[in-house]
Amino acid sequence: MNTVESKWKLTLTVESSTSVETKALGDALTTDEPIVWNTEKSSFSFSLHESKAKDLRAMWNTRVRGLIAVDSLFQALKE
Repeated sequence: MNTVESKWKLTLTVESSTSVETKALGDALTTDEPIVWNTEKSSFSFSLHESKAKDLRAMWNTRVRGLIAVDSLFQALKE
């Protein structure tokens, strides 16, 4: 079995304006990425690992678009 070694790694830490919103943002990613919660700061982080930069960029774009969608929903509900 061949294993591909990750050459690229990107880590994002997310903290929204409220802990409820931060929880919802984290919940939106739970099916895509393992996330690590920091309960002291009401934040979470996740890391992406890819062997090619273009694959990392694609994975990043997908995850960030999901976060933007959830954040946009919160903004619409506040209005």
